[in-house]
Amino acid sequence: MKEDKTCIRVYADEHRLNLCAEKLNSAETMIQELSQVLSLAGTETRLKILYLLEEEGELCVCDLSDVLQMTMSAVSQQLRKLKDGGIIQSKKVGQTIFYSLKQDHLKIINPLFKHISSKLEQA
Repeated sequence: MKEDKTCIRVYADEHRLNLCAEKLNSAETMIQELSQVLSLAGTETRLKILYLLEEEGELCVCDLSDVLQMTMSAVSQQLRKLKDGGIIQSKKVGQTIFYSLKQDHLKIINPLFKHISSKLEQA
């Protein structure tokens, strides 16, 4: 079946459409970055990890494992995906590795978690 791509509008505001295309082009890099962050945060477990890191600043695998009630191996796998995606960073202190959000991604994620915080305050 052939898809009909004929638009039924009477008038197309070409100036407005061109402005929309320009806005989209100028925001392309930021949209890609946001898409990557949201894609990686797209599972409940990873979103919980990001929320905890945003709230606490930094946590180790053991802390996350205890709070999430998951094995350290399962938490480590999720952290690896977030780290490979460039959303979190790690630092080693003695034998312990602490994870935190990268500052440039904090700007993207912070508004999402402010929404959660405001809902908690209303409850």
